[in-house]
Amino acid sequence: MAGKVWFVGAGPGDPDLVTVKGRDLVARAGAILYAGSLVAEAALRWAPEGCVKRDSKDMALEEIVAWLIEQARQHETVVRLQTGDPSLYGALVEMARPLDTAAIPWGVVPGVSSAMASAAAAGESLTLPEVTQTVILTRVAGRTPMPSGEELEALAAHHATLCLFLSITLLPEVQRALKAAGWADDAPILVVQKATWPEEEKIIRGTLADIRDRCRAEKIGSQAMIIASPALGARYWPDISRSKLYDPAFGHRFRRASTSEEKTA
Repeated sequence: MAGKVWFVGAGPGDPDLVTVKGRDLVARAGAILYAGSLVAEAALRWAPEGCVKRDSKDMALEEIVAWLIEQARQHETVVRLQTGDPSLYGALVEMARPLDTAAIPWGVVPGVSSAMASAAAAGESLTLPEVTQTVILTRVAGRTPMPSGEELEALAAHHATLCLFLSITLLPEVQRALKAAGWADDAPILVVQKATWPEEEKIIRGTLADIRDRCRAEKIGSQAMIIASPALGARYWPDISRSKLYDPAFGHRFRRASTSEEKTA
């Protein structure tokens, strides 16, 4: 009987942000394949003695899959530990299909995405009532092309929150696409490098016009999330629209709406 391969999201970097389920799987794993260039090795601290550990940073897809299958035939629990959440830019389907063919069972443990971790690090909200209620997770076309209709300029035309993965080296294209979509030069932009990584996190705030220069000054060239959003900096605004969920005048099945007379009684 083959063991089971688990794709575990290691989160954005801080090992304390690995889920309890992910930590428990690491703690009983017979073999762990981790993305050493992206996952902090501290995330391996729960691995049991004798666990087979392999860094995948120099491996091609075929080598990764072969390793997982080989280890699953020797161990009850095999963990593929990868950055963020396995469902976002993690080649999950490409690795899972050969496991299906080999009759190796597998499962996924979600992880904290760097998009959410970056917003948290900067104290920002990705949504705000009457400002934006939509978050678009995407990337800029590089060596991997974008499907038709998903070009950044087209997505930016919605003027919703944009979380751009794998795009920090393409900031000129980000600036061009957002300007073409009608974003102003003074639109706020947030860049967070290595969100939550102890002693390595960098938070860069700027505008669409100057964010590239600010990132160059801080030598930000990899592992960075770009967030463009009309909600950035809202905590400093003189006024914001109130959330209906917590408005006393807005009733729901757990709370009766209060009238202005009841509030002043």
